[in-house]
Amino acid sequence: MERLLGNERLRSGLSAAFAAGRLSHCYLLAGPPGSGKHTLALILAAAMECTEGARRPCGVCPQCRKVLDGVHPDVVTVDDPARKIISVELIRKARADVYIKPNEGLRKVYIIPRAMDMNAAAQNALLKIMEEPPDYAAFLLLTDGAQRLLPTIRSRSVLLQLSPLSEREGLAELERRFPQKDRAALAAAWERSEGFLGQAVLLLTEGEHLAPETQSFSDCFARRDRLGLTELLVPLERRKREELIPLLTQWIEVLSQALAVRTGQPGRWEAAQRVGRSRTSAESLRALQSLGRAVELLQGNASPGAVCGALQVWLDVSD
Repeated sequence: MERLLGNERLRSGLSAAFAAGRLSHCYLLAGPPGSGKHTLALILAAAMECTEGARRPCGVCPQCRKVLDGVHPDVVTVDDPARKIISVELIRKARADVYIKPNEGLRKVYIIPRAMDMNAAAQNALLKIMEEPPDYAAFLLLTDGAQRLLPTIRSRSVLLQLSPLSEREGLAELERRFPQKDRAALAAAWERSEGFLGQAVLLLTEGEHLAPETQSFSDCFARRDRLGLTELLVPLERRKREELIPLLTQWIEVLSQALAVRTGQPGRWEAAQRVGRSRTSAESLRALQSLGRAVELLQGNASPGAVCGALQVWLDVSD
């Protein structure tokens, strides 16, 4: 459980369940992007496959190592990254595979990393497996919000709601991972992450090299190019939430630096300096607030298409 930071009550409850051998056949892992859902899914899968009875997952037995390295043949990821939704066909394929006994492990574990993107037919197909699964089958459903799944699925699952880390825990981990970064940069990333380590790490690792879409946004905003902004946002409507949120967060960081430039401070990125020279503080602040609202909507139930469409109206790039 050491791989999962914070979340003390959740970790304590799971450790007790592991020690007693009380593992559910379905867990619902809920939390925003960067909250640790994927880390927790691997911990649960390793605990289910672990052959060391005294401490599960032990992290060192062959079964644990395979799970944590992502190569265990009985831990199956159910997803099609090329598609926006998890289709019923994909769930039916997993349902057929469920009745094939494990290849080498104790269980067959199915991880659905975008459970909230299952359509109604897919959720109902999954429900049929969950109602009477084989003893060796287990399902780990990862979602930004539990309310986005059918009540019947939620009622058959153990909900594991991931919580933000404390500032002390988060900054200590960032200092360990980024010893070359100054304290101010780490603190700024942590403040923007809302307490979720994965989001802070993404801000710090992407911060040195802006995404091409961020460069385009900065150019369009600085030039007041409405057509260019539309051409940028329309393709982003097809992005997944977990891809779009970090991107918009980076746009927010550019605008935050642009505001600092307006007060005479140096901007870390040339893109921020360009925006700061071209747009007033009030204009950048309005755009920053619009992007913040967009991120909040994405973290809720709003679709990327709807949010990108709204941003075409909200962002002030008029001549």
